[in-house]
Amino acid sequence: MRTSATRGQTPEVREATTLLSVKRSPHQKPIKMKRQRTITQMREKGKTPENQLSNEEILSLQEKDFRLLMLKMMQDIGNKLEAKMDNLQETLTKEIQDIKLKQEEMQNTITEIKNSLEAANSRIQEAEERISEVEDRLVEITDAEQKREKRLKTNEESLRELWDNVKRTNIRIIGVPEGEEREKGTEKIFQEIIAENFPNMGKEPLTQIQEAQRVPYKINPRRNTPRHILIKLTKIKDKEKILKAAREKKQVTYKGTPIRLSADFSAETLQARREWHDILNVMKGKNLQPRLLYPARLSFRFEGEIKTFTDKQKLREFSNTKPALQQILKELL
Repeated sequence: MRTSATRGQTPEVREATTLLSVKRSPHQKPIKMKRQRTITQMREKGKTPENQLSNEEILSLQEKDFRLLMLKMMQDIGNKLEAKMDNLQETLTKEIQDIKLKQEEMQNTITEIKNSLEAANSRIQEAEERISEVEDRLVEITDAEQKREKRLKTNEESLRELWDNVKRTNIRIIGVPEGEEREKGTEKIFQEIIAENFPNMGKEPLTQIQEAQRVPYKINPRRNTPRHILIKLTKIKDKEKILKAAREKKQVTYKGTPIRLSADFSAETLQARREWHDILNVMKGKNLQPRLLYPARLSFRFEGEIKTFTDKQKLREFSNTKPALQQILKELL
């Protein structure tokens, strides 16, 4: 059994230690041998420490030869250890080189990844800059478009107001059958309407009529209603006086047939005013006293107050706070 002292030693060292332990001490009695062998004799027989002498042969050695044997064995052990150390160093050197090579490859890979990340970050930054430029350009275009739309709307409003101003002394007569003007002319029809519906006004001198005609000039065969008669007066106060009287009378006729008198507006203003048509009729039925103000504002009386709205959205928002009004307009808004 190996002791803790021999544990970890090489086989050669353990063998030398064993040989030393079995070598007789000076106080031991000499062992009888038939003959003494020297190192020279062993060499002659081809026996060397490398060939592992037997214990008896070693014990038969003289002190000098034994020392030479031990020295040789120690040299062999040293040579073997040196060879093993060289092999170990060579192996370690190779492994270190492999580690360095792998480390270099890893560093190259890390560098490539780093370069790829930097390139990706550069592309991302470039893309962000382009997106920012596009967004800025989009804002500019949006602002320009909004300004253009605003100018266009302003121009349309100005044109509408200009056209309405041209028509502000006009009265439209709606519902007079076609052909009535052939015998007496459109001016005569207008005078008869005034006399039939507003006899007191007929006694007062009216401003001069500048123009009286059917509009449009040509008859549309696909339209089964008579064309309107357009009366252009000299003074706006005469137009307002006649229209006010028509509103108060509520029912205007021509030869007993119901007709309507209205102000004349541009096509845009007329379309905007038509948007309130159904709501006006419902409010009239509920006695809310609705009116259309220029250019297309709805005015009516509700809960003892006069309310005015420029569009249906504002009227809807207001009606949502008034359940009674909301119930009246629920099918119209």
